[in-house]
Amino acid sequence: MSPAKRLERRLKRLGQNELDSVLRRHARYRNGRLGGARAVLSFFDLGWLDFHGSDLTGADLTGAVLARARLDQAVLNNASLFAADLSGASLNGASLVKSDLRGAGLRGASLVEATLTDADLRESALAERGEFDRDLHWLDVGSVPSELQQADFAGADLSRARCAGAVCVNANFSDAVLTGTQLVRCNLRGANFAGADLRGADLSWSRMENVNLRNALLSGVTLRMTELSGVDTRGALTDRPAARALDQLDAPLNVLLARHSEWIESSSAAGQRLDIAGFDMRAAGDLSGVDMTAVLASGTIWCGLDLSAARFAAGRLIDGDFRFAVLRNADLRGADLRQAKLRSTCLAGADLRPLVLGEGRMVRTRLSGCDLRYADLAGAKLRDVDLREADLSNARLDRADLRGADLAGASLPDDLTVIARTARSE
Repeated sequence: MSPAKRLERRLKRLGQNELDSVLRRHARYRNGRLGGARAVLSFFDLGWLDFHGSDLTGADLTGAVLARARLDQAVLNNASLFAADLSGASLNGASLVKSDLRGAGLRGASLVEATLTDADLRESALAERGEFDRDLHWLDVGSVPSELQQADFAGADLSRARCAGAVCVNANFSDAVLTGTQLVRCNLRGANFAGADLRGADLSWSRMENVNLRNALLSGVTLRMTELSGVDTRGALTDRPAARALDQLDAPLNVLLARHSEWIESSSAAGQRLDIAGFDMRAAGDLSGVDMTAVLASGTIWCGLDLSAARFAAGRLIDGDFRFAVLRNADLRGADLRQAKLRSTCLAGADLRPLVLGEGRMVRTRLSGCDLRYADLAGAKLRDVDLREADLSNARLDRADLRGADLAGASLPDDLTVIARTARSE
């Protein structure tokens, strides 16, 4: 039980109208307007109240009770939630960048697609000044761990978050980004990390009995003295190549890329077309801006690579694994990406329109059957793309151009229903 919960009898209850007034004053404070005041709600009872979409950057909510509160899409960057009770709260899509959540209670809270980069979720101890002597008095003997039991962090970004000593029993981190996250001495029994990106995470001295790590990215993970009994790592990618290694290529990759460029420039009269089908490309490092037009790369692994502004037009990329890769502003016109794994991939601003070949001929980009859950397609050019049977659940599609797209049988975000119907009718 958190310190705030133990002091609940001393907390002042705030009503929704009073809260709305505080939020308005904080907005003025944030904008430097007259009449503004920073939101200081330390040790207030705010349970069940509605904060949806509010900007509480830098607010003080130390020791506050926010149980079952609605904080979806709220901005709590650099806010103090030290020892706050957020049990059962809804924080879906909320931003908690660099927030102080030490000793917070998040049992059963929902943080689907929330952003907690650089957040502090370590164990803590809470003190207050005496009413008469003004000296600090501990409210708890010893440190209090952050309680994340049964919390839902699906698709959340916890990059570089510090979670040492947290209790995460049966928590859901599926498809979450935990790159460089400190999970030292955590109780992770029964936690679900299926499909999560744990590259560079530190799990030393943690309890991980019966943890689900299926299809997770585990390269660079530190597991010093970690309890791993019953862990399921089927399909997980470690530091070892999961397919053919790059040292099995006929020549160094840079040489093959030079030959491929010659092949493109000469319209296949010279050079050699690049064939990397079935290879694990993760050891290639930064491939941003690379020209792989018309590449043969079916079944190739690209997980976590920077492929920004890369050119894959007319490429054969069937069943490729692009999870957590960055394809921002990439050229994918006319590419064949059927059944590709694009979950949590950044495709913001990517060009997936048909490739025009002249004389009225064009090649349509094919994404049928693709897994695009949690993918970032903001501003992507998806006109006339084949998305039949694709899974776009939780995908970000704001400003994406879907006119003429074939979405038959596709799973779509709830807020895309109207757009999808329009696209099908054109």
